[in-house]
Amino acid sequence: MNFLTIGHRGLMGVEPENTLRSFVAAEQAGLDVIELDLHLSKDGALVVMHDADVDRTTDGTGPIAEQTLAELRALDAGRGERVPVFEEVLDAVRTPLQAEIKDVQAARALAEVLHARALVDRVEVSSFHDEAIAEIARLVPGVRTALIGSLYGTDVVDRAVAAGAGTLCLNIRRLTLEIVELARAKDLRVIGWVVNTQDQLRLVRALGLDGATTDLPEIKRTGRFTA
Repeated sequence: MNFLTIGHRGLMGVEPENTLRSFVAAEQAGLDVIELDLHLSKDGALVVMHDADVDRTTDGTGPIAEQTLAELRALDAGRGERVPVFEEVLDAVRTPLQAEIKDVQAARALAEVLHARALVDRVEVSSFHDEAIAEIARLVPGVRTALIGSLYGTDVVDRAVAAGAGTLCLNIRRLTLEIVELARAKDLRVIGWVVNTQDQLRLVRALGLDGATTDLPEIKRTGRFTA
């Protein structure tokens, strides 16, 4: 199996995160998959942003859920970039996507787009929340899903299986060989995040992971040679 390199929020170590500029940069750098985050605006648009509010990544303030798409569009997301919606990313790049959802409501909105544009083969859906994974799997039969873990133990494997996820995306700072072996026994793929140094890359290769989520293009260039 090929070792996958996943662009974290595009290529956020180089460009403003979760912007079209960042996603295009990730594609041009040859990343295998592009990861992004989705929230719902006040009027139900699938907005691409990591945080629940706009304060950190734009020149605005306040929760995404309390602002309309038009209001969000007026913000600067970095270097003059505008806050994109999911459909724009689909049109801007051809690279496969990993879309992180934060709740069941986002799962339902995303399911509509996946059905309307026949995206089951192109988009993997990820979440920290088991119920969101289970909901998207119910609404979109055959969709690939990934459970994300930051603070986790060996139970994360059983949680992924129960939610119907085929992949675990795990914080490498807590990752152990035991967890990897338990995941393999359940036929789960394991992706490590965030991998930005050669030492981190050597760790995920030594653990036999299926891929790494990274902020930097160098990981793609050196990943194939690191073991």
